[in-house]
Amino acid sequence: MSTPEHVVDRLCDATNRHDLDALTRCFAVEYRNQTPAHPTRSFVGRSQVRRNWEQMFGAMPDLSASITARAVAGDSVWSEWEMRGTRPDGQPHLMRGVIVFGVRDQEIADARFYLETVDADPCGIDTEVARLVGGDDAS
Repeated sequence: MSTPEHVVDRLCDATNRHDLDALTRCFAVEYRNQTPAHPTRSFVGRSQVRRNWEQMFGAMPDLSASITARAVAGDSVWSEWEMRGTRPDGQPHLMRGVIVFGVRDQEIADARFYLETVDADPCGIDTEVARLVGGDDAS
């Protein structure tokens, strides 16, 4: 029997092999994805997982993923990810962040998804805080 950590490792391995069938099998049929920072991106269903990854693999044949840190608590796996590749326009693709997986019956049943595209904006922290509070750029 696989542990929750092994299920997440299978997902990373399937991602790196671009094995769409193996990746899809990591998820429960009624998988629930919550994206708290972007609620309209949340979805339900293994079929949507498949559609998402079919597009990703098709667009970025060099896409790779790594788990840079993790913690396991019961059936939950808190994992920090980095995904890299090259977009069709030749620009680099880089995402980093955390995914908290809930694993049941050797499948990923749910996730809270905090993976984000790395911001190439050169502004510093003062400018960003000023933007967040609706002020002018800090000098």
